[in-house]
Amino acid sequence: MTAALAAQQPERMVGIHLNFFPMARPDQFPSDDLTDLERQSLADAAHHREWGSGYALEQATRPQTVGYGLTDSPVGQCAWIAEKYWAWTDHNGDPLAALSRDQMLDNISVYWHTATAASSARIYWEHGFGRPSAHGLDPGLLTVPVGVSVFPREIFRPSRRWCERYCSDLRFYEQLPRGGHFAAFEQPELFVDQIRRAFRTMR
Repeated sequence: MTAALAAQQPERMVGIHLNFFPMARPDQFPSDDLTDLERQSLADAAHHREWGSGYALEQATRPQTVGYGLTDSPVGQCAWIAEKYWAWTDHNGDPLAALSRDQMLDNISVYWHTATAASSARIYWEHGFGRPSAHGLDPGLLTVPVGVSVFPREIFRPSRRWCERYCSDLRFYEQLPRGGHFAAFEQPELFVDQIRRAFRTMR
C-alpha cells in the first residue's frame, strides 16, 4: 500500500519508509556478480515460492472459498495465521521466542471475532499475488524519497543496489540484526527507530 501510494500520488508524499520492498521478480536480475546477501536472498525467495506461497495463491484465486472455512472454524483461523508466525518471524525454532502466545492470539482474535478472513484476503485477489498473469509487486520507479529497513528474517531481503533500481531518491537503507516479516510487531523499538531515522533524512 505504501509503495502504491507513492507511485500513484508522489506529489502528496514527503517520503515513504518500507520494511518489505515490493519489486519485480529478483531472479530476473543479473546474477554474475551477486553479493552474499543477494545470493542468500534469492535462495530464500525461491524456497518461499516453492514451499511458502500456497496461501497467497489460494487467496488470490479463491479468497471467498477459504474465507468460509476460516470464518467457520476458530482452529482453522488460528492455524492459518499462526503458521505464518512460525514461518516468518525471527526465531530459532520456537515462534514464542519472537512473539508471546497472547500477542499471537490477540491478533488472530481480531480476524475471528470480526469474521474478516475473506475480506482481509481480498487484496490478494485484487492485486493478483501468485497468479502468473499478474504483474507482481512491482510498483515501477519510485520518485519520492524512500527509506528501507531490511530485517534478517523478512521473506525477501533486497540489497541497496536492488532498491536503487526502483528508487530514484533512496535516502535511507539499513540492515537490522533481528526481526522478521512482522517487524513492527516483533521489534517495535527497532522499527520505530528506523522510521524516525529514515524520515529525518526527508525533512
